[in-house]
Amino acid sequence: MKTLAKETFFYGIGSVLPKLLSWLLSLYWAFALPKISDIGVLTNFYAWVALLQVILTYGMETGYFRYANKEKDSVRVFSTTFLSIATSTSFFFILAVLFLKPVAFALGGTAMKPHYLLLLLLILCVDVLGAIPFANLRFKKRPVRFATIKIVNVALTILFNLFFFLACPWLKISFPDTFEWFDIGRGVDYILVSNLAASVIQFLMVSPGLRIRFTFDKALLREMLKYSFPILILGIAGILNQTVDKIVFPWLYPDKVNAFTELGIYGQNFKIAIIMVMFTQAFRYAFEPFIFARNREAADDRQSFSDATRYFIIFGLLIFLVTTGYIDIIKYLIPASYHEGLKVVPIVLLGELFFGVFFNLSLWYKLTDQTRWGAYISMTGFAITLLINILFIPHFGYMACAWASFIANLTMMVISYFLGQKNYPIPYNLKSAGSFFLLTMILFAGFALVYLKVEVLWLRLGINSIFILIYLAFVIKKELPLQYWPLVGRYFGKSHKREE
Repeated sequence: MKTLAKETFFYGIGSVLPKLLSWLLSLYWAFALPKISDIGVLTNFYAWVALLQVILTYGMETGYFRYANKEKDSVRVFSTTFLSIATSTSFFFILAVLFLKPVAFALGGTAMKPHYLLLLLLILCVDVLGAIPFANLRFKKRPVRFATIKIVNVALTILFNLFFFLACPWLKISFPDTFEWFDIGRGVDYILVSNLAASVIQFLMVSPGLRIRFTFDKALLREMLKYSFPILILGIAGILNQTVDKIVFPWLYPDKVNAFTELGIYGQNFKIAIIMVMFTQAFRYAFEPFIFARNREAADDRQSFSDATRYFIIFGLLIFLVTTGYIDIIKYLIPASYHEGLKVVPIVLLGELFFGVFFNLSLWYKLTDQTRWGAYISMTGFAITLLINILFIPHFGYMACAWASFIANLTMMVISYFLGQKNYPIPYNLKSAGSFFLLTMILFAGFALVYLKVEVLWLRLGINSIFILIYLAFVIKKELPLQYWPLVGRYFGKSHKREE
């Protein structure tokens, strides 16, 4: 557990901190861009990028971990995996460029300009080429280098954005002839160019991992593809569960004129709940190599898997309480014109927590090489998401998107648990998880009551803080006694012994 916590921390720095900074940058876009619909356009664009990135890596990251641990020659596994992805990505890019204009129009109508799509394709392909070198860093347990490169990437993205949105307007006034090209109305262009430049530099930083003697093993690739294909289906269904609402919303919302404006409101409020996604991502980066390594080193270490899931739930619920308890402060991260969408935040937070638990439960089919079950479950979740969106977006707008994600992730979590207990039983502590969830819902109901009854802001925040402290006290009493804490535990450990 200490090893997992340590690596989660470093991968958290490498994945969560960049996502946190990118999150803050995307919130800044709402203030910098002149129209809410521009945010809707960006929300739609990056949903497509997330989907295509899963397709173009086709489950090979997990396949790489599996076979790098399984095979004696991990370099051969890395080489074969990278060459496969590089070849398929190149074919995809060439094909997409050949049909650039019709594809752009089909994806977003006049809002998707062909040069937007070209920039998105370049960003996508560069990031996909870096996926396996980053996975190699994780396999070699080099979280510090992983974190450094990720942080540099997002720092450069932010600097490029600040150049365009803060420096260029001033420079245009001071040097009008030199900066005549700058037009704040082309903000989407500048955001995409900034992203592309940072992605290229990130790939150059991770490219030293490619200094190997490349070999290509067809037999190994066939095995890896057979293993990874169900994970690809799982990944597509999983990412669609998170992004399909942002992809189909402009097509399904009846008011086409305001569709991207409504999507912009939903997208910005969804970003408030992204902290749960960041926590899940950090845990995933550490947990996936951890379970394969523990499965190789120990004949049967199922209790560790159970403990990891329990702590994930405990801290995930704490994130939910902190975010909803201080929403009166957090909401000012976005302009007031977006506040009407705050009602989706608790729904999205819980939905993402369910998805994180589902990921933790998914180890049973990965360790037993029954990855097809992951595909079946994720496809079920995607079908639920898509059906709810199609039926209810025309009537309820983006609220349908939030509830669709919530219901689909909850369903996948429940199905995965019961199938896992049948095929690879793990002694999960349901009583503990249930008690923490029940307490969280009671405290959240308290937040809602306080919001309705208490008008003074500082008093409302104070009461909510007491509720959060109650949760923390319950966590310390039940799961994290002070005598086991570093430094603090020395004193409490001695006190505990004296009492005995």
